[in-house]
Amino acid sequence: MQDDLVQKIKGDPNYHKLVKVRSTFGWWLTAAMMVVYYGYILLIAFNKEFLASKTGAGVMTWGMPIGLFVIVFTVVVTGIYVSRANKQFDELTAAIAKRVQV
Repeated sequence: MQDDLVQKIKGDPNYHKLVKVRSTFGWWLTAAMMVVYYGYILLIAFNKEFLASKTGAGVMTWGMPIGLFVIVFTVVVTGIYVSRANKQFDELTAAIAKRVQV
């Protein structure tokens, strides 16, 4: 019974669409996150002077807002994925489940 269900799911065109769309979207978000995170790490490694320079007359340096940007970017990317998962991916999953029910 279980093998039959697996074969039905694998044969569903919505399943193939879900896998392709979710994987592609996930890799794009991963690439964006890697660029931001490793860009910040490379900036720390190779341009400490810039990060240590003050943003104005106060005591804040460029490292603080850039570091905060990395954290906020992570939250935003997570929100984007969750939003799309709740809309498009859940619809495709429901269509697959409806189609393969016994």
